[in-house]
Formats: sequence, C-alpha cells, structure tokens
Amino acid sequence: MQTRREIALAGARQKRLRDAEILRRVAAAPVRGGAAALRARLREEALELVRTEHLLEAAYSCRIVPLDAPPAPFLRAGGERLHAPRLLPESGTLTALGCAVCTAGPKIEARVRALFAGKRPSLALALDELGNALLFEVSRRAQDRMLADAVRQGLTFGGELRAGDPGLALDAQAAVLRLAQAEGIGVRLGSGQAMQPLKSVSMVFGIGIDLPKTHWSRCDDCSSREKCGLAGRSATLQAA
Repeated sequence: MQTRREIALAGARQKRLRDAEILRRVAAAPVRGGAAALRARLREEALELVRTEHLLEAAYSCRIVPLDAPPAPFLRAGGERLHAPRLLPESGTLTALGCAVCTAGPKIEARVRALFAGKRPSLALALDELGNALLFEVSRRAQDRMLADAVRQGLTFGGELRAGDPGLALDAQAAVLRLAQAEGIGVRLGSGQAMQPLKSVSMVFGIGIDLPKTHWSRCDDCSSREKCGLAGRSATLQAA
C-alpha cells in the first residue's frame, strides 16, 4: 500500500497554461543577432498570428517517479528501465527520476507549413523560431514545478538528460513519455522517435538526497551554448 508521500511523488502534474502569460514573457525578450530590426518586425507579426489565431496550446505533464531498485547504470522506475549511468551522482543518494514532457501544441507547426506553402518563408521561419521560444518557456515552468515538488519533499536536483543526448539513447524516448504520462496532454511518439506535436520536448532529471552539482551538462558540446538560455538552466535547478 502506498504512503501519502509516495502518492505525491508518483502522481503526474498536468497543466494547461494560460497563453497570455507565456506570450507576454516571450514577447518581452530582446531580439539578438544580425538584422535585429527586421527580425523584431517579423517576430511581432508572428506574435500577432499566435494571438489572433490562438495558435498556442501550451501544456506540460511532469512526474517525480521513485526508483524501483537501488541506483545502477540501468535505472528502474515506474516499471520502466533507462540506461542512464550519467545520472548516477558522485555522492548523495539518487532516489527518483524527474520526468517531464512539454508542448506548444500542433497549431504553430501547421501554420508554419501553410506560410511556406503560401510563399512567405521569412514569416514562416519567424513563427517557427517563436514556437521554439514559447516551448522553452513552457519547459521552464515545468522544471520550476518539479523543483518546487522536490524541495517540498526535501529532495535535490541532479543532472538533466534528454533522449538522444550523450548518456541517454534516443530509443529511450517512449519510456520517458510513459513515465511523464505524456498522453494526458496529447503528446505521443511518431515515426523516427519524433514527438507529435513536433513542438514538444521531454526531459529526465536525477532527483535524490543531497545530490551534488554535476560537472557536466547536456549543453557542453553545443556550438550555441554561449547564447542559449538552456545552458545555465540545469545549474540553476541544482543550486536551488
């Protein structure tokens, strides 16, 4: 019989987010890079499309899943088995996996295809870029929700992996989606291990007792590391 603590840890938190809040935060971010004036104008057009056509369907499903067995290179949790030795901490005790799936919904990608078909590639690319920024904001909120739940239980965050990263094979994607109960927000696995809707992302965190900060990041080998908001995100969660 599960204790109240175990039920709190095992149940998925699923939330449909308010589009206006997500859009307001993303719209406030400065436009960086070359041709800033042109890119800012195109982003405003893309934002207006999202607002007037109600293209954003932001949601996340996150779940802290206790390990079924002592930590080992093959981690067992929630009836699933993930080969993720990189999540094993140098000290402390790994007790759970934090699994999340986030989505911006299917409408943005459909509108991008329509813009390309209508020979408006610049706006299509701007809308696609905006969709990525919106998805990042959704994932930030899911991470904050998991962090709050972990802190409430006296637990700490370790490293982060995503299926396809060094340290977590792409074919682990299906197990991650099941652990996060992604079907509850309409996210499923399509061909080639791609999630549907395409503007979706999954993630796995090590969670436990007195976990140390990791000396690695999933962003270490990325050429965009210096200008990407993702690079410092894992460190922020581990510092909380």
